[in-house]
Amino acid sequence: MLTKKARLWVIGIAVILLGWTISKQVYEIAAVIGLGIGLLIWGYFREGTVVMAAREFHAKNYDGAEELLKEIEDPDRLGRHRRGFYEFIYGNVELHRHNYEEAEKHFQIATRFPLRNQNDKAIVLVHLANINLRKKDYERAAAYVERAKTFKISSRVKNIVEKIESEIKKA
Repeated sequence: MLTKKARLWVIGIAVILLGWTISKQVYEIAAVIGLGIGLLIWGYFREGTVVMAAREFHAKNYDGAEELLKEIEDPDRLGRHRRGFYEFIYGNVELHRHNYEEAEKHFQIATRFPLRNQNDKAIVLVHLANINLRKKDYERAAAYVERAKTFKISSRVKNIVEKIESEIKKA
């Protein structure tokens, strides 16, 4: 859960410590420091800054969340669970900015990855249904709603699904 800049600082300090421990012939500690450097590099590629972006998103700091997500140069390298949250958060940021095409793209990608629970998966589908409702593509909106209803969802999401269904019936 470090930014790219913070990781580089920690790795730099660790490399200095690694050099010092090797010069003092304390190879056990050098191995631990080397392992720590490896874990920091692995975490950068597999975990990224998604968790920190999620915190910013929940605090309604959409700009901060987007900046943290932009630090991830190649989202395809993220782990499966992190990639789902990456797309979910990015979709919500784009939705907040009324950039519906980009939001839809990110939400569609998020449906392919595991999320925290079935309710989160249903929320993604509800967002897709809302976007298609705005575009007046009622068939796709209805398909997303039907798919969302197959998941175990909270009463709040169930109410949103019912509202979308009533909007589809009106059209």
